[in-house]
Amino acid sequence: MKKYDVLIIGAGIAGLYAAMQLPKSKKVLVVCKDIPWECNTFYAQGGMTTALNEEDVPLHVQDTMAAGAYHNNKEAVEILSRTSLKTTADIIERGMEFDKDAQGNIVYTKEAAHSVARIVHAGGDATGRYMHYFMMVQNRHQLQKNTLVYDLLIENGRCYGVKATVNYEPTTIYANDVIIASGGVGSLYAYNTNSRTVSADIHGICVEKGIALSDMEFMQFHPTVFVETPFARKLLLTEALRGEGAHVVDEEGRRFLFDYDERGELASRDIVSRGIFDHKRKTGQKAYLDFSMFEEKWFEHRFPNITRTFAALGYNFPKDRVPISPAFHYANGGIKCDTNGCIEGIENLYVIGEAARTGVHGANRLASNSLLEGVVFAKRATDHLLSKDHKVIQTPEFDKDYGNILHKENDKIYKHKLRQVMWEDIGIIRTTKGLHEAKNLIYDMKNHEIGRLLQLRLNTASAIVEAALARTESLGSHYIES
Repeated sequence: MKKYDVLIIGAGIAGLYAAMQLPKSKKVLVVCKDIPWECNTFYAQGGMTTALNEEDVPLHVQDTMAAGAYHNNKEAVEILSRTSLKTTADIIERGMEFDKDAQGNIVYTKEAAHSVARIVHAGGDATGRYMHYFMMVQNRHQLQKNTLVYDLLIENGRCYGVKATVNYEPTTIYANDVIIASGGVGSLYAYNTNSRTVSADIHGICVEKGIALSDMEFMQFHPTVFVETPFARKLLLTEALRGEGAHVVDEEGRRFLFDYDERGELASRDIVSRGIFDHKRKTGQKAYLDFSMFEEKWFEHRFPNITRTFAALGYNFPKDRVPISPAFHYANGGIKCDTNGCIEGIENLYVIGEAARTGVHGANRLASNSLLEGVVFAKRATDHLLSKDHKVIQTPEFDKDYGNILHKENDKIYKHKLRQVMWEDIGIIRTTKGLHEAKNLIYDMKNHEIGRLLQLRLNTASAIVEAALARTESLGSHYIES
C-alpha cells in the first residue's frame, strides 16, 4: 500500500509553495495531471500583488473589496494582504528574482482597479513562468507526473487519499493529509485562457461527495484575449498592458469603454469585459488593443514574451493593434473552506489556490491577487497541518474499481457542446431563459452513456448554473440581463 504523510494534488504555485513549507522529514507526494508546467501558474503574465508595507494593507484590502463588489470575506482579505508582507519576503529570501530598476530596486507596477503600484513581476510579462520554475527547483519532495485523480477516498467524515490513474494505470494513493491545489474550471468554456489540464474534475468529485462549492456564479472573464487561434487555450494579453497605458479601441479607433465606466480601460475586469462584449454585439465591430503609443525598445523589454509570441503570428508590436475578445479566465468561487484551507465536515482535507473559495475575491478578483492567494493560503494550510496532533489511524480498505471507465465514445461531442453552452449561456452576460436552457441541456447530457471525467465536468457545470439561477440580481462578474 502506497502511503504518504501529505498528498498535494496540483503542481502550480499553491501546490509547490505548500510543498516548500513542508519539512524533508515528511513523506510528501506532489502530483500533477500532465507535465508540471502545464498549469495556470505557468501562463500567468501580469505579476503578483503584495502589500508594500503595513500602511498599504488597508488600501490593498479596500481595493480588493471594491473589485469584489464587497461580497468578499473581509477577514480573508485582511489575511491575504497582511500575510503577503511575510510570504513575499520569504520568496525573495529564498532566491526568487523579481524585476529591478537600474539601481537594483524591485519595480512595482500598477494594474486596473489598484490605487497604487504594488505588483511585482519577473521576466517582464512572464511572472508565473519564472515563479513556477523557481518553486520547481526549490521543491525537495517527490513530484509525480501523469497522475489523474478521479475520486477522493472519504469515509466517516475523513479523507484517506485518492483514486487516480498514474501513467493510465488505476492506482490508489493513501495519505494522512490531502491538499487540493488543482486550479479552477477553465476547460469548461469554449474561450478560455487556462491550461488544458484545468477541467474542474475535483470540483465535480466534491459535488458527488456533498462537499459544498460556493460563489460558483462568479466566473471571471479576462477582457483582452486573442481568440483567433484553433486551440482551446487562447492567448492572454496581460492587464499590465492597459496598466502601462494601452488603449482598447473599435474599428474607428474610438475608445468606447468610457461609455461604460469613467475609468475606461482601467475599470475592473468585469466592467471592461462586459463593455467589450456588449459593444461588439451592438455594433458588429471588432475591438482591438492598441499599443502604438509605446516606444519599440521599451515595449520589447517590458513585454518580451508577448512580443515574441505575436511576432510568430505575424504581428509587429507595438506598431500593430491586435483584435481582442473577453475569455474565461478565473473562478472566483470554488470548494468552500475556512481561512486555513480546511473543508468543513471532512477531516484531513485542505483546499488552496484557485480551487478554493476562501471568500478573498468576492464577486470579482482584483488583478494579480491570484498568485498571491496561492502563496498565502498554501502557507496557512501547511501551518495548520503541521500544528495538528497526528494520531495513527487505521486506514479502511477501499474497493479497487478498475472498471471505472474514464472516457466513453461520444464524450468529445458532448464536451464540445458543453463548452459552447457554458460560453453562450453561463458566460459574460446571462439571461434567466438561457440559464434554464443550459440547465436542461446539462441534465440531458448526464443521462447519456458518458465517461467518469465528463460526468465530473457536468457536476461542476450544474453547480455553476444552479448558483447563477439562485442569484437573481447582477453582482460583480455575475451579470443578469433583464
